Amino acid sequence: MVSRRTMLTVTAGAAAGAVASIAAATPGSAFPINPDLATPATAPPRPRVPGTKSVRRGVRGGRLRVESADVKVSHLGVAPAKGSVTQVRVRTAIGWGHWKTVHGCTAGRDGYPEAGGVLLNATGVLGYEVWVAGAGSAAVTEIDASSAPRAGLAATAAPASSMPLPGGASCTVPYLSRAAWGANESLRFKNGVESFPAEYYPVQTVTVHHQGDEGSSSDPAATVRAIYEYQCVGQDWGDIGYHLLIDDAGRVYEGRWSGSDGLPIFGGAPGPDGRPQMVTAAHVDGFNSGNIGICLLGDFTTKLPTTAARDSLLRVLASLSVLCRLDPCGTTNFVNPVSGTEKPGIKTIPGHRDWAATECPGNKFYPQLPRLRSEVAYRSTPAPQLTPVPPVRRLP
Repeated sequence: MVSRRTMLTVTAGAAAGAVASIAAATPGSAFPINPDLATPATAPPRPRVPGTKSVRRGVRGGRLRVESADVKVSHLGVAPAKGSVTQVRVRTAIGWGHWKTVHGCTAGRDGYPEAGGVLLNATGVLGYEVWVAGAGSAAVTEIDASSAPRAGLAATAAPASSMPLPGGASCTVPYLSRAAWGANESLRFKNGVESFPAEYYPVQTVTVHHQGDEGSSSDPAATVRAIYEYQCVGQDWGDIGYHLLIDDAGRVYEGRWSGSDGLPIFGGAPGPDGRPQMVTAAHVDGFNSGNIGICLLGDFTTKLPTTAARDSLLRVLASLSVLCRLDPCGTTNFVNPVSGTEKPGIKTIPGHRDWAATECPGNKFYPQLPRLRSEVAYRSTPAPQLTPVPPVRRLP
């Protein structure tokens, strides 16, 4: 049983009705912060952000064998065409590894052709082989997100102790903004024109995803940069598809660009009911506007997220539920405000597979979502105010 409740604290000068701090804690206390993740008093020099490089190849009905990649490979994107059975294996210094079947996830921008695939952590990979059954096809993207420093980019930063939210609110999780993890903002533009202009709508649902790769990474920020390169450039979505990403240590990364106000997820003017509005991203094809997407790095087909990752997910979901006035255990009749596409009776906090034919967020983790919703509801419900019971009046 969860033993903590959400504590809401409003700072002086905050707008009326605004929540200034959202934290799950015992009464009178704040969220505990892992000292290993906090910014040290004297921070060491920050390393320069590596620039990402990528090479794209195609394979149709057969095998693509690459003995030596065109770029130093830190990540490998494999996106099968719809219905194509695809397997991949990699070669390291100790030889060829086992074949892995690629489980594509239907994702992307609304109105774009369906896209799917997986981004594999490939540190130490010297070559790779992709096999596609029958007349199927797949696109392969070699990505280097861990070397070749790019001049002019800001230095990477240590995580902040909390994630800022509208109205002076905050969620106490280790947090890295786009600048902190090294987003190259020029990737969002083609010939000086923004490829995926921001549009804002009220929040209806918050969807949970997983990356879909069990390979561990000693540099999760590089994985976030690789996902950004893969989705923004390789898939031509114009930006990273998720609003937030969470690594094994519980660090939360800002995803989709939402404006210049320094806040993740939200932007533009508040809606007619005073709730903040979210920017449309690209994580569930056809159901993106009004749907926040949160991706946990890793593959949870046969294992569960780490305690740190799950705790950060729980805190973020509780904060968003309070801020956006969502019922974590409820359902909603989702309506895409742009296309009018409907999804009746969808959970307020669904998994990706509740929207489309995919294994995301993993066969092991997906059955845990009902309990996660219950814990979010418990944390996002303020402690009840008890009314003193009047003394019993004795009859004469």
